[in-house]
Amino acid sequence: MIRIMKMGKMTREEIFPETPERTGVESAVLEILADVRKNGDEALLRYGRKFDCPDLERLEVRREEIDAAAGAVSPDLMRVLRKAEENIAEFHKNQLRTGFVMTRPDGAVMGQRILPIARVGIYVPGGTAAYPSTVLMNAVPARLAGCGEIVMATPCGRNGEINPAILAAAKLAGVTRVFRMGGAQAVAAMAFGTESVPKVDKIVGPGNAYVAEAKRQVFGRVAIDMVAGPSEILVVADAAANPRHVAADMLSQAEHDKMASAVLVTDSSALAEAVAAEIQAQLERLPRREIAQASIEKNGRILLTENLAAAVEAANELAPEHLELFVTDPFAYLGLVKNAGSVFLGANCPEALGDYLAGPNHTLPTSGTARFSSPLSVDDFVKKSQYTYFPKQALDAVAADVALFAETEGLSAHARSAVIRQEGERR
Repeated sequence: MIRIMKMGKMTREEIFPETPERTGVESAVLEILADVRKNGDEALLRYGRKFDCPDLERLEVRREEIDAAAGAVSPDLMRVLRKAEENIAEFHKNQLRTGFVMTRPDGAVMGQRILPIARVGIYVPGGTAAYPSTVLMNAVPARLAGCGEIVMATPCGRNGEINPAILAAAKLAGVTRVFRMGGAQAVAAMAFGTESVPKVDKIVGPGNAYVAEAKRQVFGRVAIDMVAGPSEILVVADAAANPRHVAADMLSQAEHDKMASAVLVTDSSALAEAVAAEIQAQLERLPRREIAQASIEKNGRILLTENLAAAVEAANELAPEHLELFVTDPFAYLGLVKNAGSVFLGANCPEALGDYLAGPNHTLPTSGTARFSSPLSVDDFVKKSQYTYFPKQALDAVAADVALFAETEGLSAHARSAVIRQEGERR
């Protein structure tokens, strides 16, 4: 049964669990990374045969296999995938930006260029489950950013095949190469490169504890999007909210895994009681009941506050991955929200809408990192470069100032480089 508590001065860790302990995972991942770095494809095939397909012979998925998989997907699912791709692209196109150039009266020119990352790697969980939404949410912004190569890694099933929906999504989103590989070894392959797998510049996408730890360990050699923790949802609801709908939204995250967190914050004790009862009733009908129930019992909370403003204040303290403002006038409270990965407004906006179809990205900061991090976006697939041009007269006017600054920092060679041009040919 979910716990109902009065909201007090609780720490985030008392409501949302801390990231699981990395002991054991850390050392295992370190060994896997070293193995793949040294042995390349041989190590990848060995791990693939051990964890995925006993008869795995080929890492890369051929283009004709991708085309055939896309053709095997049902017309209805293909229609939904296309609609999702269009919505995601429409939203993320608004994130595109250009650089700038500024010219001063003395002729100095400075500017900033926005450049795509040349090659990015996308990790997509697979094997027993299929997540075509992850493909779209990660690959579409990369394509829009102009990345030259989008490399995708996903584990195959026992027969060596990848779920057709994943391959169909990869084709729609513009993925250029697909590899049958999962776990920490896939992250290693993309970070270091092997005989078959190209080295990428950035790795994005969710995964289990081993994938997350591998991303943590290769960070610095390559860029990463984030190290994601367990999924979280926080619902701020008023007395008018439908308890059946609130409970359903909370369970939509609880079914992810046993470490997921589902929290309701409300000023209505009647709603709190009704939602608690609904959660129990709906759990009975869930195919993933065991997972969802473990999540609710361990990490589920219903918190009572004095008013809705206090509820939103609590949400800001918790900085959840997903925040639902399940209230009569959600836009009246949106401006009060400071820390949340993605905000869902009103009674007709379940978090699942954002997972699949609405358009905003579903790769979001977890574990309280919404205090300083952002959802995955086009910005994750570009880099910025700046440039400076000074004509001689512009440099002459500031050379002494540059030299003074440099000498203050004890860097005489810096100072000399600024004034030497004023000395002409003198030694």
